[in-house]
Amino acid sequence: MSDDFLKQMAHGSRARASQAMSRVPYATLAARAQRLPPPPPLTLSAAGFDLIAELKLRSPAVGALAAASEDIATRVRAYAQAGAAAVSVLTEPSRFDGSLEHLERAAHALAATRVPAMRKDFLVDPYQVLEARVAGAGGVLIILRMLGSGELKSLIDCALRLGMFVLLEAFDAEDLALAHALVEARRASFAPLMLVGVNCRDLTTLKVIPGRLEQLATLLPPHVRGVAESGVGSAGDAARVAAAGYELALVGSALMSGSDPGALAGEMLVAGRRARAERA
Repeated sequence: MSDDFLKQMAHGSRARASQAMSRVPYATLAARAQRLPPPPPLTLSAAGFDLIAELKLRSPAVGALAAASEDIATRVRAYAQAGAAAVSVLTEPSRFDGSLEHLERAAHALAATRVPAMRKDFLVDPYQVLEARVAGAGGVLIILRMLGSGELKSLIDCALRLGMFVLLEAFDAEDLALAHALVEARRASFAPLMLVGVNCRDLTTLKVIPGRLEQLATLLPPHVRGVAESGVGSAGDAARVAAAGYELALVGSALMSGSDPGALAGEMLVAGRRARAERA
């Protein structure tokens, strides 16, 4: 997943947004989003460590993770019952076999639990944030290095106005410096709705870089919760990133490929919270 890959994904995402806008104009979708009640809030544990459990059918790094017939409702409810604070749903179709329908089905299944769904995609336009909210999402992931400053601000502010939480995804120190600036500009009123994640995969090889999460943990913006992304596949990994200072972990492939995702999520939470308690 090189920067060229991100450019390709951004190009495809812009095409999808344009096609969607030709069917439903921006103003129409915005009106729908604004009429909705507030999304379920992102509620984090006082124990200091939480999971964002992920639904994705395919990963470019490992290939197919689940069949198209995957029982989305059953899976996301298992995540919620295990204690996940949120459920990330891939909606990118070409490389991840995702769709907005998956997000809608997940959000509907999670409604009774009050656990928010988060749209994970290569978002490039505020229209796609509106799509996410109308589908039932309570949060969105935004990739920092993929967009210019103005585009990032438009996406972030659209989500925050709708009461959605935002996960800013960083890959390196430069991304984290940008995240710091974006969070600080909104700290007075919106800081609780913003998270900053570190993705520790090499953008060219897709391999996890050992030690990257620990190395970049020291650069996380203050006054915001850090999310460890990629490289967390076991209870031991959860303990490791919690000890490094992360307050959440986003876990996808390990949960999708495991035989009992609810049990694994629960084990990760126990280990991460124990590590946080020891760190304190």
